[in-house]
Parts: sequence; C-alpha cells; structure tokens
Amino acid sequence: MLETLTQLGGLATGVVDAPAWPLSDNDLVTSLDEVHRLEQQLAATRLHLIREIDGRSFLNSEHLTSTAAWLRHRYHVSAQTGTRWVTLAKDLDQHPGLDAALSKGAVNSEQAQVIAQQLRQLPDDLDPDLVNLAEEIMIGWADEAGFDPKALREMAPTILHRIAPDIADRVDEEALRREEKRAEQTKAFNLSNNGDGRYRISGWLPAEAAAIVNNALDPLCKPLPEDDRTATQRRADALTDVCQRAMDAGDLPEQGGEHAHVAIVVDWDLLRQQVGIGQLDTGERLTPEQVRRWACEARIMPFVLGGQGQVLDAGRSRRLFDGPLRRAIIIRDRGCCAFPSCDRPAKWSQVHHIRHWLDGGPTNMDNGVLLCSHHHRLIHKGDWEVRIAADGLPEFIPPQWVDAQRRPQRNIFHRRN
Repeated sequence: MLETLTQLGGLATGVVDAPAWPLSDNDLVTSLDEVHRLEQQLAATRLHLIREIDGRSFLNSEHLTSTAAWLRHRYHVSAQTGTRWVTLAKDLDQHPGLDAALSKGAVNSEQAQVIAQQLRQLPDDLDPDLVNLAEEIMIGWADEAGFDPKALREMAPTILHRIAPDIADRVDEEALRREEKRAEQTKAFNLSNNGDGRYRISGWLPAEAAAIVNNALDPLCKPLPEDDRTATQRRADALTDVCQRAMDAGDLPEQGGEHAHVAIVVDWDLLRQQVGIGQLDTGERLTPEQVRRWACEARIMPFVLGGQGQVLDAGRSRRLFDGPLRRAIIIRDRGCCAFPSCDRPAKWSQVHHIRHWLDGGPTNMDNGVLLCSHHHRLIHKGDWEVRIAADGLPEFIPPQWVDAQRRPQRNIFHRRN
C-alpha cells in the first residue's frame, strides 16, 4: 500500500501543477468529478488506516489519551474532526456495504457519516438482515436519489418505519417516555436579579407545559394600537399580564394568611406630590409614575410610622373600582379596553382613574375608564389624554405627533354592530 500511495503522490503532484485553463467546459467538469471520486476513495483509505492505528497499542508510548488526540496532534486538525474520523472508521468496520460505497465514490464522507449515525441508533436487538436493508436503502438515497447530507439527515430517522414499522412504533413510544421523564426531571424556572433594574428569566419546560404557556401568552402578544414594542417585549408583557390576572382572580393559594399580592411602600405626602419613589417588598424601587399607575386599582393600607420607622398605627385597606362599579364600567366600555382600536377583554384590563384619586378624583363612573395594561402604561406616560365626553363615553386625545389637531378618538372596534 505504501508504494502505491507514494506513486499516487507523485502523480498528484503533476496534476496539481497542471494548468486548468486549456480544458474545455466538459473536460473541466469531468476532471472535477474525477477529483471528487478520488477524494472519497482516499477518505475511505484514510479511515481504514485510522481504524488499524486505533486497534494498536503504539500510541501509548506517545502519552496521548486517544487516537483522536493523536490525529489532532499530528495533522493539526480540530478535536471534533479527529473524533469524527475515528468514529466513522469504526462504523465502516461494522458496515461493509457503507465502506464499499465510500470506497468507490458512490457516497461522500459527509453522507457516510449521516448514514452511520442513523445505523448506530437502530435497536441493538434488530435483525442483522434488517440492519443491512436499512444500510442499503440509505446508500440508495445518497447515491441514486442524490440526497445531500442535510436532506439525508432529515430522511434517515424514518428508516426504521420503512423496514420494521411495528418495532419503530415501540421504539418511538420508549423514546417519548424517556424524553418525558427527562423533561420532568430537568424542568426549572429561575428569576435572577441582574442588579440594574432587570431580572433574567431562564429555565426548561416539558413540551406539554410549554404548549400551555404558549397558548396563554400568544393571544396577548399581538401588536396593539400605538404599539412600538418589539415582539419579545410584547411577550414579556404578556407573561406579566397572565400573572396579574391570576392574582386578580383571587383564587391563588394564600401566603401567610393573605391572597397573593404585590406590596409597595411609599411616603404618602410624596405620593400625592407625584415625586414619591416606591419600594417593593423585595427591596426593588419603582418610579413615581409606576407607583401612581399601581395606585389606580389597588388596596391602599395606610400606616403611621414613628421617627425610627416603627409602625404606630395601621389603617384598613381600601379597594378601588370593585364590585358593581367595576361591572358597570365594563358594560359601558363594551367589555374591553376603551383605547382606540384595542380589543383586549375586560378580564385583562384595569379601571383607570381619569383624575387620579390622589388628586381628589372620585371613584365613580364619570372618572373611570377600562384600560389594558399596555394602554394603562401609555396613559400614565402623559402623551395621550382621556376624558368622558358629554354622551358619557370615554374618548382619547392623541399627542401632536400623532395628530397635529389633537382630534378626540374613540374605540369603535367593539361598537361596530
């Protein structure tokens, strides 16, 4: 073999030095075809040699951990390439048909790798004749049908269904059970403080749980009127909306004898002056705008504190826009967010004080309007204004950059009929 390879090397040197420009179009393509075929044959030869080297013990004297490491050291290839060569060399040793196809150039090394990988995934107790049939069919896909490695990789997993459908059903069922068990064991949800006002969400969900989460979030992810959020920002807000609705429903398990809630601490005088920074019970701080938005529909619990911050007296909490009053506003606003063209339902919306109750605004029909969480935030930013018109229905005044004349707009989406 060594003598033949030496002769081949000499011939190859002559070919490399030969100019390609004198060749006709047909001869140029034919030459490239021949180079490709020879390249695959040489790849098969290389794998035969690697398999033989892998079976010998002389590598131990070079203090290398594996044949792949030796290949990386000697030929300056990546660790992945060395491992791929060794793995494919072992596969060809077990599958003579695939070895022959690569040796004669019927398949290339990438196609051979895909086929070998799929053959390894067949059940260990599968009849050898069926294994040979699978090998033959996939070689045909690569050679006769001309499937490239990507197409072959997509088709290869179907081979067991072609040669042994009953066994394939059993294997699929066992694989699904393993996947389900692994998904259950590794499911996780982490919410970590990034230290800059952001929290990072990470984790894993089983397929069934992921479907539930997606189905809950997707209806809330579509763009809304005057919506400049990205798709990922809308998805983040949707997650918050789902959790807010769960808390508003009041059927979550109690914590310390109380229903689930978000606690915000803020100085009363500063809150009324619209300059009070709030603090969550987690220690995180909120802007005055965020605090006032939360105060639109919240239980307000007044506390009297001493000079050292000790609680001297605690008042009773108060709920705003609840019961019959909330239901009346929902009926007036036709069961959805009143912002122009928004169709978010009432169950995803809060009642906003048009004139904030901190500023003396009453809690009644003429001072309340139903807004989804996105448009609630938009109104609190101050660009848009909302008021109750003479006919008792809410209307919105856009900023000048939306309409220079600032003509009032209404939600006619839910009043078309």
